[in-house]
Amino acid sequence: MAEEQQQAPPRREIVTGVPRGARRRAPAHTPARSEISEQTTLGATYVRALMRSQLRAGLGALAALAALVGSLPLVFAVPRARSGPLVWLVLGLLVYPVMWLIARWYVRRAERNEADFTGLVMDPADRSPQ
Repeated sequence: MAEEQQQAPPRREIVTGVPRGARRRAPAHTPARSEISEQTTLGATYVRALMRSQLRAGLGALAALAALVGSLPLVFAVPRARSGPLVWLVLGLLVYPVMWLIARWYVRRAERNEADFTGLVMDPADRSPQ
């Protein structure tokens, strides 16, 4: 019995290999990137959808800017008595900040459209965990 207690514990073996989460699996669908690079009908549809969403954002920003600038003559025509200081107040405190907000909205929308498109095009196995 003393001999059994004196035996060394079983040796642990270390197995090395690729971690389970890092193994590549075949995509469940054909990645959209290959559809675009091969110029298939589906790839053209993806690109057209991106272009359409970017155009929609651009036209929305242009319409807001046209409404802002187009309404300026009406604002300046109403009070003829105080036209001097009113012009500078409207231009300095209203028009330029609103133009900046329109531009900021457009840039954010365009970046969001591109991020959505990139998320669609990327293969799920290629994405890095965030």
